[in-house]
Amino acid sequence: MRITHEELTVESAEGIAAEREAAGIWARATAERDQLPSVAPTEEKLAGIQQALAEQGASLHLARRGQRAVGFCLLISRGEFLEIRYLATDPEAWGSGAGRALLEHVSEHARRAALPRGELWVIADNARAINTYERAGWVATDDVEVRGSAGRPERRFVRDFG
Repeated sequence: MRITHEELTVESAEGIAAEREAAGIWARATAERDQLPSVAPTEEKLAGIQQALAEQGASLHLARRGQRAVGFCLLISRGEFLEIRYLATDPEAWGSGAGRALLEHVSEHARRAALPRGELWVIADNARAINTYERAGWVATDDVEVRGSAGRPERRFVRDFG
């Protein structure tokens, strides 16, 4: 499946090169989001990407502007729902529509897979991401947990794709 949105192309991707592109985006986005003094090495983030991709039903999807990857999402089909495990855009692409294009791709992917709803967790104080998800129809739940390596509270969001 290929979705094109304002010069952006989003499609599924496989292989170590795609995994490294996603890990690099994740490292840069995390550093910018958390205002870290430096960007973590790609290899540090690659392990998490590969671990998630090893789960049954997992797939990687890249948003590209030309040949350059500007965003990605990692999706996991879980029977009745589609989980967004990771979704990030390169900080240089923030505000360019890459996040919106990725979320449109997620919706189309869910419809084609006949998955009626989606789920994701987002760091509870990540206003930029929360605003993007809410504009795309995702709804916050009351579920808040400290999850993952960030050690920060995350809020669960859901969306019906029907």
